[in-house]
Amino acid sequence: MALGRSRRGDRTIDYWPGFVDALSTLLLVFVFLLTVFVLAQFVLTQELGSKDDAMSRLQAQIRELTNLLALERANDADSESQIGALRASLAQIEQERDVLREAATAVATPEEIAQAQDRAAALARQLGSEQDATAQAAAQIAILNQQIAALRRQIAALEDALSISEQKDKESQSRLADLGRRLNVALAQRVQELTRYRSEFFGRLNAILGTRPGIRVVGDRFVFQSEILFDRASAYLRPDGVPALDNIAKAVLELEREIPPDIAWVLRVDGHTDDRPIQTPQYPSNWELSAARAIAVVQYLVSKGIEPRHLVAAGFGEYQPIDGSGTDEARDRNRRIELKLTER
Repeated sequence: MALGRSRRGDRTIDYWPGFVDALSTLLLVFVFLLTVFVLAQFVLTQELGSKDDAMSRLQAQIRELTNLLALERANDADSESQIGALRASLAQIEQERDVLREAATAVATPEEIAQAQDRAAALARQLGSEQDATAQAAAQIAILNQQIAALRRQIAALEDALSISEQKDKESQSRLADLGRRLNVALAQRVQELTRYRSEFFGRLNAILGTRPGIRVVGDRFVFQSEILFDRASAYLRPDGVPALDNIAKAVLELEREIPPDIAWVLRVDGHTDDRPIQTPQYPSNWELSAARAIAVVQYLVSKGIEPRHLVAAGFGEYQPIDGSGTDEARDRNRRIELKLTER
């Protein structure tokens, strides 16, 4: 009688879990793309921060050199003014010397001649000191000109380094953008390939198991009623349910040979129970029972040669029902094992 009710319930296929799984797959892909984008943005931010620090240091050096250049120019202007004053003083001294010479050639007393000679000697000494000061000022101006030229060369080198840094920054941004585009293309290709293999896999399972009572396709999952594989409140496989798992193991082995190794995929085995509580020494709750049933299926598939890295066991207890009406028929439908091929 229960089998009859199950067959009548199978006529109405519930597409809602498949729709939910499709949405969850799209959400996982979106989250992965968002994570890659955030990582790329983080790497770009770190690189731009280092570039900004280097540019700030270069600009600080340029400002310091500019201030030093302005100071040197001010000193140069002071030196020029000093040289002008010295030249004016020298011209005045030479003029006084000429006056004294003219006075010496005129008729004068011996005392006046002696005073004129002393005055001429003093003016000669003053002229010599003024000439020395002028020579020192000229040497200082030459040194300042050399320093100004060196500062200009340093400023030009810093500007070149700044231009190179900006160019490298632009190249880094371009490389990151290109990497993001290529990563998106590669991810889309992997998702398409996995979708194609998932379709082929479930097509094979549908051809093998699709007509057996208690097994149905819901969205992108194969659903086994728990009574096919397990007795009530038990996680030990029934002997009459093993052939169905053998067919699944054969299809998965063929799939392992066909899917390229660079595609990360797993066959997820989900255990579900109804909402009637269980409390036994072996299974204190429906969590333990659903997880134990999923693990039993996974261990059997491993014993048939399937790679453990391609299998996942998950227990959902009574918290993911496909029929929430609370009837006995709904509880029969909720006690199930689901197989789903998905990305890792």
